[in-house]
Amino acid sequence: RSTYLHTMGALMADGLGARETDRIMPVVPMFHANAWGLAHAGVAVGADLVLPGPDMSPKALASLIATQRVTIAAGVPTIWMGVLPELKGRDISALRTIPCGGSAVPKALSEAYREQTGMPILQAWGMTETSPVISVAHVKSILADATEDERADMRATIGRPIFGSEIRVVDPVTLEPVPPDRKTQGELQAAGGWVAKSYYNDDRSPESFTEDGWLRTGDVATMDEHGYARIVDRTKDVVKSGGEWISTVELENEIMAHPKVAEAAVIGIPHPKWDERPLACVVVKEGEEISKTEILSFLEGRIAKWWMPDDVVFVDEVPKTSVGKFSKKTLRETFQGYVLPTTEGPPTAGDNDRAG
Repeated sequence: RSTYLHTMGALMADGLGARETDRIMPVVPMFHANAWGLAHAGVAVGADLVLPGPDMSPKALASLIATQRVTIAAGVPTIWMGVLPELKGRDISALRTIPCGGSAVPKALSEAYREQTGMPILQAWGMTETSPVISVAHVKSILADATEDERADMRATIGRPIFGSEIRVVDPVTLEPVPPDRKTQGELQAAGGWVAKSYYNDDRSPESFTEDGWLRTGDVATMDEHGYARIVDRTKDVVKSGGEWISTVELENEIMAHPKVAEAAVIGIPHPKWDERPLACVVVKEGEEISKTEILSFLEGRIAKWWMPDDVVFVDEVPKTSVGKFSKKTLRETFQGYVLPTTEGPPTAGDNDRAG
């Protein structure tokens, strides 16, 4: 039943809008909800499916998009980071939308696609428990006069719920909605015809669902006046510093806005005074060089001073899960016992560490 209802929701124009003439390429393993959700929708309307083989390299995926005349290509952000440079010089005129989910889409990545291809990434949000898509970041018609930068900000949200589903951002204790001021953080919750109501024979059920039937997603989010929700972080990933929360997602997006940075993941490291402080793990683009000082200087004025990472380490790659998401769990294990260079407050930009 949930797959049937989800298919109808996903096929709506303000959902993913697939139609019979489409050629859909889900760039995720078929065991994952992101794949079978879109694949079922494609079959329902008679669209062609293009399923990548064992070669999931950016070059191979870009070639498939061009040669197979793919119209809808869906994958996680890390996939599209690698594919973008491989699209240069290829005929991708058939491609009309790039739905992206699994983790927050960096604004810089979406804008890079808009600048190179004329088509920004379409952020969609959901999880296995929501079958998976429940909201899509289409820009509403009443916001047509928004500036391009404002529209880019809206595309960086998870959007609004598609018909048949609901989302809300609430105080996790009182369940009162947070004010739609884009600042106040709360717990993102979801409900709808294709949203799970419980876990089968699982002790997690009572704590994962509210008494009024909403799924506690585990995401921390804000809401704006137009009903667009923005995920700040996963509850388990936020850095809890001095009683306040620091969004690792927002930090990562700002770091990845640097033209020399390929990937960045932020984790919390224990701190004797502040409980936790952020550690930035950065992958530098091939052929580039950058220092810790440059990254910290780049962040000045872009984030609150107390959000500034206490340290920056350069890694060859950010570990990823089987579906391409950043594996914060692996990073936390790798840097278990890591001693930050600061113990009394935020760092100063004066370190000579370099990468490249």
